[in-house]
Amino acid sequence: MLLNSKGKHRRPSKTVRFAALAGITGAAVAVPLMGATNASAASVETWDAVAQCESGGNWSINTGNGYYGGLQFSQSSWAAAGGTQYASRADLASKDQQIAAAEKLLDLQGPGAWACAGAGGLTNDGVDPGVNTGSGQSASKPEQAQPEQAQPERKAEQPTTRSEQRTAPAAPKAESSKKTVTTPTGEKVQKGDGEYKVKTGDTLSKIADKEDVKGGWSKLFKLNDDIVKDADLIFPGQQLHLK
Repeated sequence: MLLNSKGKHRRPSKTVRFAALAGITGAAVAVPLMGATNASAASVETWDAVAQCESGGNWSINTGNGYYGGLQFSQSSWAAAGGTQYASRADLASKDQQIAAAEKLLDLQGPGAWACAGAGGLTNDGVDPGVNTGSGQSASKPEQAQPEQAQPERKAEQPTTRSEQRTAPAAPKAESSKKTVTTPTGEKVQKGDGEYKVKTGDTLSKIADKEDVKGGWSKLFKLNDDIVKDADLIFPGQQLHLK
């Protein structure tokens, strides 16, 4: 299975574990991490051998363990190697597409990216596998061409006489501008439609006393709570209900 630069994604392959159980030392399956070269490539036969060790040669395997396809890509490794241009996961891509992505991962991380590199004899030998990746995801069906729809026949435009030319009606002014008052800070507040228009220096108490509002300023506040949010803040131009 694939390894990242910080170590193995999961436990070693069966080949490595069997070698350890048998007490074999210096087994050929243990391959040190190798630096990537500009000619990182391997033959299809080599990748087949790696896949045989990694997944039993099943290129569409998905056991739910987080590794997919014949070469057991993790999702992050599949994306890093550009595999998502073929399919969302490795097990949904064709064998050739998986090998093409593996070639890029080989160039990035070297043979040590696979626990089965030694069992498959994977090296940076520069051999072009010559795979055919196609042009899209292997699991998706080709789109069927849609029949062309007949376009409705367009009538010839008749020339417009000067007498028929009319200017577009002017857009009506926004009603919202009539329903708001601009405060000294530039904020817009509700204007209201009451019978008393607030003047500079007015307060709810002054208005209640001057207009003899029963219940005083608190009654005046309740009557106009739809436009007055703070009893201490009223603004010139607002129109208050007095009853």
